[in-house]
Amino acid sequence: MRRRTGLAVAGVAALAWGEWLNWRWSRALVGNSGGAAEAVVVLGYRNPQATANFINRWRVRAGIRSIAADSAYDTRVIFSGGATSGGAAEAQLMADYAKSALEFDGRVILEDQSATTWENITNVIPLLEDVDRIKIASQPAHALKARAYLRRQRPDLAEKLVRADDYRSGEWMVVKPLLALYGLWTLRGLKADERNVSL
Repeated sequence: MRRRTGLAVAGVAALAWGEWLNWRWSRALVGNSGGAAEAVVVLGYRNPQATANFINRWRVRAGIRSIAADSAYDTRVIFSGGATSGGAAEAQLMADYAKSALEFDGRVILEDQSATTWENITNVIPLLEDVDRIKIASQPAHALKARAYLRRQRPDLAEKLVRADDYRSGEWMVVKPLLALYGLWTLRGLKADERNVSL
């Protein structure tokens, strides 16, 4: 009985830890810029098949729900990701999913040359010059990494970063501890000031 209780407590603690860490990452390196024009950058994930995979479908949904209600007509959604294994570009697969499955009919721009997160940011910068707000949609750790890269490459544009709706309490809860562990590994190169939380 005591062992089962200990396992249950450890399980609850792991879930709470994963939830907290993902919540924290979703609020790091963002501000509260105003203005009418916004860009939502949706980052692709390795996608060798002919349709958007599970992770890319979730990222597209997170990107679409990140569009501010008051700026829906002034928003561009930028799908970023190149081809994997000689197939279609991740950006194209995500855009196809947004249009066919989610019936999204807003403004879409494809950035289909990137192979890494650093390249995602480098290649979308020209598409962000004239917007007031920038949202980056992905899993929270990955989005934070991308925001840090934008801050390194173009600090002036990083001032326009605001939160995307890519963290929701309870969503992916069971796998959030694993996502947190993976996130800690992928974010090991970030500096302390690149993890600052904006509340």
